[in-house]
Amino acid sequence: MTLRQQLSFPRQHARTQRFTLGAPRAFTVSPDGARVTFLRSASGTDRVNSLWVLDLEDSATGSVAGAGSGAGSGEGRERIAADPAVLLGGAAERLSPEERARRERSREGSGGIVGYAVDGAGQLAAFALSGRLFAAELLAGTTRELPVRGPVIDPRPSPDGRHVAYVADGALRVIGADGERDRELAGCSADEGEDISYGLAEFIAAEEMSRTRGYWWSPESDRLLVARVDTARVRRWWISDPAHPEREPVKVAYPAAGTPNADVRLFLVDLEGPGGAEGADAAEGPGKARTEVVWDRARYPYLARVHWSAAGAPLLLVQSRDQRGQLYLAVDTATGATRTVHRDEDPAWLELFAELPAWAPDGRLVRIADEGGARVLMVGDRPLTGPQLHVRAVLDIGEHDVLVSASAGEEAAGPETGEIHVYRVNELGVERLSEGAGVHSAVRTGDVTVLVSARPDTSGASAQVLRDGKRLAAVASYAEQPVLTARPELTEAGTHRIPCAVLLPTGYQESDGPLPVLLDPYGGPHGQRVVAAQNAYLTSQWFADQGFAVIVADGRGTPGRSPAWEKAVKQNLLLSLDDQIEALHALAERFPLDLGRVAMRGWSFGGYLAGLAVLRRPDVFHAAVSGAPVTDLRLYDTHYQERYFGGGPQEVPEVYARHSLVTDDGLSAPESPARPLMIIHGLADDNVVVAHTLRLSAALLAAGRPHEVLPLTGVTHMTPQEEVAENLLLLQVDFLKRSLGMG
Repeated sequence: MTLRQQLSFPRQHARTQRFTLGAPRAFTVSPDGARVTFLRSASGTDRVNSLWVLDLEDSATGSVAGAGSGAGSGEGRERIAADPAVLLGGAAERLSPEERARRERSREGSGGIVGYAVDGAGQLAAFALSGRLFAAELLAGTTRELPVRGPVIDPRPSPDGRHVAYVADGALRVIGADGERDRELAGCSADEGEDISYGLAEFIAAEEMSRTRGYWWSPESDRLLVARVDTARVRRWWISDPAHPEREPVKVAYPAAGTPNADVRLFLVDLEGPGGAEGADAAEGPGKARTEVVWDRARYPYLARVHWSAAGAPLLLVQSRDQRGQLYLAVDTATGATRTVHRDEDPAWLELFAELPAWAPDGRLVRIADEGGARVLMVGDRPLTGPQLHVRAVLDIGEHDVLVSASAGEEAAGPETGEIHVYRVNELGVERLSEGAGVHSAVRTGDVTVLVSARPDTSGASAQVLRDGKRLAAVASYAEQPVLTARPELTEAGTHRIPCAVLLPTGYQESDGPLPVLLDPYGGPHGQRVVAAQNAYLTSQWFADQGFAVIVADGRGTPGRSPAWEKAVKQNLLLSLDDQIEALHALAERFPLDLGRVAMRGWSFGGYLAGLAVLRRPDVFHAAVSGAPVTDLRLYDTHYQERYFGGGPQEVPEVYARHSLVTDDGLSAPESPARPLMIIHGLADDNVVVAHTLRLSAALLAAGRPHEVLPLTGVTHMTPQEEVAENLLLLQVDFLKRSLGMG
C-alpha cells in the first residue's frame, strides 16, 4: 500500500476544498420573508456553485410559495434558480484576468456562480458567469442572459429592479433588466489612459480593507456613487511563470510599504442625463452628468467604506494613511460636498468593520468603537454594549434592534474559549440568540433570520431559518463528512491566558510517552485559529495522528479578545513568537510534550512566524515549514505594513529591519544551530510575491545555512489545485518526521 493510499485525509481535504464544497453560503432573505436565496454546489466535491432559492411557508396560510424538490412539509422547498451547466451549455467556464484577480483577493477557490446581488425586493438576482451577464427572476424561476459587452465584473441590480449595472473594460455600464439600452455611465475620457478604471475596488481596498465594491446604487435607483481609481503612480511589478518562458510576465500595480498608493476619487453619476439617459444611444459615449464628491483626500486618502440607504445621505468612511484618524462623512448629493458626522482617532490604529458605518432607520449613526478598553456597539452617541462583549460585526440593523456577532469580553465571567455568538441589542439590553458552544453567524431581513452554526462536536455547519426566533426550515448541506474526527482540547495557557487548542493522536494513551510537538498557528492580525468549531482542526488532527502533539495558539495580535490584545503588537509583531513559546512551555506542564523535538508550520503570516521560530529561537524550535512567508517586510503592501509598523520603511527603518528575516537582524547568530527549514511558495502569488522566498533563500545560502525550497508552479497565495493541496500535506509531514528524527 502506498503512502497516499494510507493517508486518505489529504486527498479528501484537497478534493473538498477543505470541506467547503457543497455547503450553502451567501444567504439573502427577501424583504417579504418568503424566500432565502443562496449559493451551493451539487456535492462535496463539485466546485461549481449554482444559485438556489428556498421558498418558505406562508406563516398565515401554511402554504408553500414556489415549487420544486427539497425539504419536506413544514421545511419549505429548495429549487435551483440558475444552473451554470445549463446556462453555459456544458462549456467550461472562462475567466478574465480581472475576475481571477477579484477571486484571489476574496480567496475564492470554487467556480460557477461565486457571487450575486439582488434588487430591493429580492426578486431579481444578477451575476456574472464566464464573463457574461445573467439575470434570474427568483419568483418565476427563470434566468436569461443580458446582451452586453464583456467580460462582465460585479453586476448589481438597481433597488427598483429596472436596471443592472456592471463593470467591463474598466468602465461602469448599465443595461435595462429587459436587456435593452446597454450604455456606459462612467469610463475613461480621451485624456485618460489605461491606468484609470471606474467601478472597481483597488488592490488595497480589496486585499486589506475588505471593500470589494467600487460603485453603489442610490435608494431611488436614479444615481450611483462610482469610484475612480488611478494607478499611474503605483509601482509596477512583474509576475512571471518560469515553467512557461514563452509567456509574457503579468504586470501588476503593487503598492509596497512606503510607496505611492492608487489615487481614489468618488463621483455621483446620474442614470438620467447625457450618455446615461434612458433611450440614449450607447454610441453617445460616457455620461457627463457627474459630480465629484469632495473631501480632504490628501489627509484622508483611503476610501474605506460607502453606505447609501433610504435612512440618510450617502455616508463615507475615509482614513488617514497612518490609519490613526478617520472621518465619517455625509454627502450632499446636490453639490458633492461633505460634512463631518463623526471623527475617530487612536494612537495605534483604527479597525475597519464590514458594512459599517451605517444609518439606523431613525437616522442615528451605527458604528463599532474601541471605548473604555472594550469593543462596543455605538448607536448615535450611546454605547449599547459594555465590556462583557467584544463586538465583532453588525449583521443587521432593524427598526427596533441591531443584530451583532460577538465573543466574550475580557471582563466576562467564565468566557468560553473560541466561541462566537449572535446577539440582539437595543436600548433595553442584550439578548443572545445562538445556543450552545460554537461559532455562530446570521443573516436577517425583517423577522426572518438565517442562523449558521459550526460546532466543536459536529462536522461542517448547519443553517437554520428562523421566523421571530422559531425554527421554520433548514438549508441542506451537501458537504462531505471527513474521514477523521478532530478532538481539540480548548484551553488557555501562560500568564497572558493565551487561547489554545491541543490535539493528541487518536487513541493516544499516557503509556505512549511524550510526543514530538508541532505548533500549527496563524498567529497574526485578522487570523483567529482557536475557535469552537470541528472543521477548524481537521488538518491539525491529521498531523496529530501522524504522531505529533499539535498546538494551535492565538497570541497577542490575533482578533476576538480585546482592543488592547490586538494592538499590543504595534511596532512589535515579534510578540507573536514570544506568545507561541509561552504557550508551549505552559502546556508542557499539562500535556505529554517532548520539548526536545519541537517544530512549527504555517502559511502567510504563519509562514513568517515559522521562519522566525527556527531563525531567531533555534534553542526552542528544531524544524519549521514556512509557507508563502513574508520575509522582507518592505515588499508587503502599504495598508498592512504601515498600520502595524507605524509608518513606511523610510520613516521607521529600524522596525522593518528588526522584523525582517533577510537582514543581519533576521538571521540568528552564526554559532547557533542551523535548524531544518522547508520554504514553500507559489510562483504566481501576487499578494506575497515569490521574491520573499527567493530573498530568504539567498540570505540563508550566503550564511551557509541549509534549507529546502519547494516552488509551486502556477500557484497563487491560495492552493486550490487538488494535487497541490494533497501533496503539500504529505510532503510536510515527511519533512517534519525526518527533521525531528521520527523515522
